[in-house]
Order: sequence, then C-alpha cells, then structure tokens
Amino acid sequence: MSPFVAVAFVLGFLFIPIIMTLATRFGIYTIVQEREAQVFTLFGKVLGTIDEPGLRFPLSRFGPKALLLPFFGKRYRVSTALRQHYLRGQMVNSEEGTPMGVGIWYEMQVSDPVAYLFNNANPEGSLLANVASSTVSTLSNLEMEKMLEDRHSLSRTVRAAVSPLSEKWGYRLGSVYIRKVAFTDRQMVDNITEKVVKRLVQVTSAMKQDGENRVGLIRSETAKKVSQKLAEAASSRPAVVGRTLNEIGKQDSEILETVLEVMETDNLLSSGAAVELLPSNAQFLISLGGDGTSGSRPPRLPSESSGHNPNFFQ
Repeated sequence: MSPFVAVAFVLGFLFIPIIMTLATRFGIYTIVQEREAQVFTLFGKVLGTIDEPGLRFPLSRFGPKALLLPFFGKRYRVSTALRQHYLRGQMVNSEEGTPMGVGIWYEMQVSDPVAYLFNNANPEGSLLANVASSTVSTLSNLEMEKMLEDRHSLSRTVRAAVSPLSEKWGYRLGSVYIRKVAFTDRQMVDNITEKVVKRLVQVTSAMKQDGENRVGLIRSETAKKVSQKLAEAASSRPAVVGRTLNEIGKQDSEILETVLEVMETDNLLSSGAAVELLPSNAQFLISLGGDGTSGSRPPRLPSESSGHNPNFFQ
C-alpha cells in the first residue's frame, strides 16, 4: 500500500464522521424513518413536511430557505404509526337504572402532522376524552338488552361521533369497538347468576324429559312392530306346516303317519299329562290315574297269576 493511500484512508476514517455530523447539523440532509413525518418550521411558521422514508435533502425540497433552518428553524419528528388504546371501566347507566362498566378499544393514526402539532396542545388526551364522552353519551339510558347485544352498531355510532373532531386534530380514527360490558353491582351479578343457573336447570330437565319421552315412544313403536311380526309369523305357521305335510304325504304316506305320531307324542309330553302304557294282549281294562299314595295296587292280570311275565310297561 502506498503512503498516499494510507494517509487518505486515515484522513477519511477521521474526517468523514465529522463531515457527516456537520452536514446533519447544518441541515444538508435528513433521514426519515418508516412511519415517520418531519415537520420543519422557520421563524415560527411551517415551512413544509417530509414524510417519505429514506435519505432526504431539505435544500432540494424547500430551496435556499433550508439553509436557515439550523439557525432560525426547528424540526419536529411525528410518528405516523398505527396506535391502539383501550379505555376500561367507563361508567354508564342503562334504561333500567343499572350501573354498568364499559370497555372500549380504538385505533388512531396521525394523518396531518401539522394539525397534530399545532391545532391542539394535547391531541392524544383530547382524543381519549372525546372517545370516552362519546361512549358514555351513546350508551347511557339504553335498554340493557340492546347494550349487551348490539355492540357492533353502537361501536359504529361512537366512531361516527368521534371522527369529525379527530380529523381536526390531525388524527384519523380507525376501528372502534365496544369490547366489554360488565355489571358493577355484585349483588346484581349474583342475582343474574342465580337466575341463569335456575334457567339452565329448567332447560336441562325439559331436555331430559323430552329425551325420555322420545325413548319411550321409540320402544313402544318397536314393541308394536315386533308383536305384529310375531303374530304374522304365528299365523303363517299352520299354513307352512300344513303345506309341508301335504308335500310329505304326496311323496310317502308312511313318513307322514310317522311325523304325525311324533308330533302327537311331542304334544302329549309338552302338556305334562300322565301317560300309562297297556300291553297289547290285555283282556280287560285296569284302573288308571292312580297317584300311588293310597297304597292300593291295580288288579292283577291273568298272566301275572300264572307266573308269566308279559311284555308291557306301566
């Protein structure tokens, strides 16, 4: 590196910050940040405003008068960013005389930096007071039901009332929303809570009873349909059995007779009646229906007296 380059580097490192500071001090240039406006006044009068972000030169914007700004003028920095505020506990009375607390949320942004600086000594405080007073005047003496349910329309009403004054003070009012409406009387809150609980219990009981009624109706309808189907099945059984027996009889009469005997035997067994069997070669009738408790014995058959053992079952 040559000596001249080294000297130039050292001088630039030392003197460039000094030159930039002097240029800034004498108003040669200014740096405007994002969401910012700079208002310049000369001899107590507004010379102009620069609100475009970046490196700006007042001399090119205002002409030779910009050279007098460091000595006889002043520069104001105004933030144009969107701001949000929330007012809590604004006291209003409903039409029924119920004291209620209202919370209102709103947005605001500086739209005219000159009016913001010089039309009102405290524009933010004035805007806050204006929003609060408009909220109280709008919501006072309204029905409680309307106050609790129509917050959207009431918010638009508050915004329409505040916007004209805010524009005179250099503000642009954004969204306004009544965010919270609450009761301030603790006893009234307890009474309302008790009524709501009772109403919920009543509605729950009605829903439960209605459900039970519906279930009972469904059960009765189901039982009715089932009984109808069973009756239809029972009524169709003889026809089905008779048709089947006719088909069996056409094919083989002996099988039909056997089936009928089995069915008759099954009916006798299912009836629970006493069944006594007699030998096929019996010569006379014997006493039937004895329960075995009298100790009497039926008359002996001739074959029994002769010592023969006939083939019969009792």
